[in-house]
Amino acid sequence: EGSGHSEDESPDRKRGKRAENAQMRLYHVVGRECPSEKNPEPKLCRMKIFAPNKVVARSRFWYFMKRLRRVKKAVGEIVSVNEVFDRSPLVAKNYAVWVRYYSRSGQHNLYKEFRDTHLTGAIDQMYADMASRHRADFSRINVIKVSRIP
Repeated sequence: EGSGHSEDESPDRKRGKRAENAQMRLYHVVGRECPSEKNPEPKLCRMKIFAPNKVVARSRFWYFMKRLRRVKKAVGEIVSVNEVFDRSPLVAKNYAVWVRYYSRSGQHNLYKEFRDTHLTGAIDQMYADMASRHRADFSRINVIKVSRIP
């Protein structure tokens, strides 16, 4: 009672640390370079980002924008951040996941298949599998592409 935290709000959650069983969520993040005299109407860039919350999704968006479009957060703006939900969450589906991860010896690309009722559940399985088999944590893994296998 004297800790100052409610029952569902742990100290780790308050500081922004990722809980051990936190489920990944899918966000569509739309951003662009800020308009300038040189480029009055810059192109919008939409990315699908897997992250535990909106704050991490925005951060990952700028991480990829720096590398793919050479746009830094200082000269860019985020137009929208929307969470995307599965259309049929009660049906089990097979998912194909293409991943790039950084190990101690270098960069590796790999393809894995997972079966789950949710896309985010399959991504959770992938992160758990990568952590156990390859000792790769969230910050070292980049999800390149995810598709549903018919």
